[in-house]
Amino acid sequence: MNPAELVHILYLVAIVAEAMTAALAAGRRQMDWVGVALLGSITALGGGSVRDVLLGRHPLSWVEHPSYLLITGGAALATIALARQMPHLRRVFLFLDAVGLVVFTVIGCNVAIALDMPVVIVIAAGMITGCVGGVLRDMLCADIPLLFRAELYATVSVVTSLVYLGGQRLGFPHDLVMLSAMAVGLALRLLALRFGWSMPKFVYTESLH
Repeated sequence: MNPAELVHILYLVAIVAEAMTAALAAGRRQMDWVGVALLGSITALGGGSVRDVLLGRHPLSWVEHPSYLLITGGAALATIALARQMPHLRRVFLFLDAVGLVVFTVIGCNVAIALDMPVVIVIAAGMITGCVGGVLRDMLCADIPLLFRAELYATVSVVTSLVYLGGQRLGFPHDLVMLSAMAVGLALRLLALRFGWSMPKFVYTESLH
């Protein structure tokens, strides 16, 4: 199996995991089955869709590959039957979410690079792909998006992008750079989860009156 095939497999695993975690969020808000499937697909595919719209890249991934809608919607609906087992799989899904973050980030960077975008846009494309699906989920569920909280999430995406771009600029083999960037990003996210690392918070409580 070459690295490109591995990334594709990890992508499929990641969109399934994202759809299933979104389904649990839908269940906590007592959504109907259509809402569960929609929220699952939006969460799993939303980041890439927003990236493609902003970069003017068409067709969108799920339009080009309609099976992605079936995979994510089906995974979300399957979660209904598996819901009672989900608390026991929490660590597994946290791990898969971390994998998804770094895989989505690298894919987003590749899309922007293929469109010959500047470095800042490449990093932004990676972060949008990795993070915006979760933002859409949280917004639809009326939560403060994880991206805007203190957890190391968007930071992990940026670090992954920088390692990926830096390795390419230094002339290292693409496959090695891609795998190394994902490994660094995954390690950083898992360490942040393990030790509670976070970004500084801005707290303002004074009244203006």
